[in-house]
Amino acid sequence: MSLETIEVETGKNPGAAVIWLHGLGADGHDFEPVVPELRLPAKLPVRFIFPHAPQRPVTINMGMRMRAWYDILQLGGGAEDEAGIRESQGLLEKLVAAQKQKGVPARRIVLAGFSQGGAIVLQSALRHPERLAGVMALSTYLPLQDKLAKERHAMNADLPIFMAHGAYDNMIPMFRAAQSRDALKGLGYAVEWREYPMPHSVCPEELGDIAAFLLRIL
Repeated sequence: MSLETIEVETGKNPGAAVIWLHGLGADGHDFEPVVPELRLPAKLPVRFIFPHAPQRPVTINMGMRMRAWYDILQLGGGAEDEAGIRESQGLLEKLVAAQKQKGVPARRIVLAGFSQGGAIVLQSALRHPERLAGVMALSTYLPLQDKLAKERHAMNADLPIFMAHGAYDNMIPMFRAAQSRDALKGLGYAVEWREYPMPHSVCPEELGDIAAFLLRIL
């Protein structure tokens, strides 16, 4: 299975790529409008890839089918859909491979995601066998946390990680994100942490910080 994607290029012959995963119930169009707002310089052409998650039943939404990277069994943590998380990790790996086939080296590929999508990019990037450019984990948490120490790959031990969260997030509370940040720091990862006065969303100040992060790592 391969994912349908939307692609936006900020210039000709992009030498870098950002694969950006949406949150639960959204689709690839969700973050498409963000690209012009980042105001990336013309001398840094980037290909943005926005995949649509597969449709699946979601337990917390009474089993309704919707776009989701994995099932959510309950709000606020607890049991995780490990099979679903690993399946989406595999789908993301295919997207990375596709960019490499198009001539973008792994070191110029950024994995980004919001909420559920952010969980998948953390899951994938830290286990990836080639050094990536960086990871942006927005309004999210670290999934399968107790397995990371054993499964992580040394190639991405020094991966730049940008984590951002809203102080008024009622979907993924701040303490859960902060606990994920601390777990990553405990394993030696350099996490750039940002907090904003916002709910489970994205704000203009955050977009400015995202653009600065992308400029620095690319």
